[in-house]
Amino acid sequence: MFKRFSVDEHVSTSSKVKSSQQRSVRSKVVEQYPDLEPYAEMLMPKKAPMVVAKCHNHIQIVLHEGEPVFFNQRDGPFMPTLKLLHKVPHVMKQVRADKGAIPFVLSGANVMCPGLTSAGGDMPESLEAGTPVAIMAEGKEHAMAIGILTMSTDDMYEFNRNSKSCRNKNKGVAIEMVHFLGDDLWTCAHID
Repeated sequence: MFKRFSVDEHVSTSSKVKSSQQRSVRSKVVEQYPDLEPYAEMLMPKKAPMVVAKCHNHIQIVLHEGEPVFFNQRDGPFMPTLKLLHKVPHVMKQVRADKGAIPFVLSGANVMCPGLTSAGGDMPESLEAGTPVAIMAEGKEHAMAIGILTMSTDDMYEFNRNSKSCRNKNKGVAIEMVHFLGDDLWTCAHID
């Protein structure tokens, strides 16, 4: 989503939003990420005006003092930026990709099933398809990317357990990449 993102080219407008819309964004974010509630006032103060940058492809970026903190596409879920996720690491559900997947993830590729179901990978059970997740690297403590599950983790576990009968099922895209270390949202420091 942000692989070829440029503030100058892709940000159409940035403007302060009405207080009702500010309350709506804040409540959606806290509803999606309950562990973020203690930090909500710091990230999105009630008294300070909220600025939202509207970009091409129906992307909205919520800014705090010019720094991107959350984004969403169309009416999809709000997702924190990696910079925010490094400050407050346990806000999102996390999956871990094995060492073999790391260079591909850092170049913006989608995460494939074997990268999560192999010995170095890990994922919680019972995450539904469409859930935003933080993608951790094997042996590292900070997230390297954010993506959206394309299939449930139960399906991936089931395919891995029954690999003899479902050998071809443990293939394909497990997580659609949204934002990763080194992409243009990561490198942009400030949006006016």
